[in-house]
Amino acid sequence: MTTGATIRADDLESGGTRDDSPGRRPDRLRTWNRKLHYYLGLYFLLFLWLFSISGLILNHPKWASGEFWNERKESKSELPIRAPDIASDVGIANDLMRQLAIVGEVGDVGRDPVSATFNFQVVKPGHVSRVSADLAAGRASVTEIELNAWGAMDALHKFTGVRLDRPNESRDWLLTRLWSLAMDALAVGLVILIASGLYLWWRLRQKRVGGMIALTLGVASCGFFLYGFGLLG
Repeated sequence: MTTGATIRADDLESGGTRDDSPGRRPDRLRTWNRKLHYYLGLYFLLFLWLFSISGLILNHPKWASGEFWNERKESKSELPIRAPDIASDVGIANDLMRQLAIVGEVGDVGRDPVSATFNFQVVKPGHVSRVSADLAAGRASVTEIELNAWGAMDALHKFTGVRLDRPNESRDWLLTRLWSLAMDALAVGLVILIASGLYLWWRLRQKRVGGMIALTLGVASCGFFLYGFGLLG
């Protein structure tokens, strides 16, 4: 006689009992699907919370949290520089960043035809540095803009390092490239989470009716907006 036996969730199909017969083989697909669903969900937990909270901020700019730009801290300074002996504008910007101890994603690089200054800005979530350098005079004017935590979260939601209207831009900061890879992983992970969730739901026969109702309502709601926005023809 065996005592203390328990029924594991992995062994339940539709409210039945565990099958301990010698000929039964474990359902490896079901087991690994559960593990994948659990661990991916835990890994992406903070990423999903971050995008959920920052999405609310973007969707409600009149909330107190959406007033981060009006609450920014701005400072200006004049610093000495050495004119870089580099031909490319991006190379000059990177050299000046090293001299000025500025880190982030460089962008908006260009020369002002009127003042003959070399201008660029460096962005990282929550912080913007705008540099206007007089290479001939060896001086640089640096404007630092510091945002609060809400502003940093807003920036993270949109931070990619490149812009669609500027196809020649590329990510030149290591953290930007790593962040971009993390966002790709999050997108793929969500697809896997959804697929594994559908599989888990379908295996529970007693939950199929309720799940089908929820799925139908979700598809109908999404379809309503897609049709309303003219995306379904």
